[in-house]
Amino acid sequence: MLNRSTTEERLNSKSPQRLVQYFTLMMALIYMGLGVLMWLPMANVFALPTTARRVLGVVFIFYGIIRFARTYRQHFQRNNPRDAR
Repeated sequence: MLNRSTTEERLNSKSPQRLVQYFTLMMALIYMGLGVLMWLPMANVFALPTTARRVLGVVFIFYGIIRFARTYRQHFQRNNPRDAR
């Protein structure tokens, strides 16, 4: 007899969750990259004044950092019972 997994086992697999974790990390890096792109002089593609472009770039960078840290802490950091104190 073949050793096939049940539908419940396939639905509870962690592979889609793993994909979402890495997608969230990649989106955080994209936000940071967009923020850096806003700071570059060739970023006149966005048709914004220089000050507004730089402020928006800082917002994107900080948002990317916060999102990356939160995702890393939530999904990739190992939980240690001694750290819960």
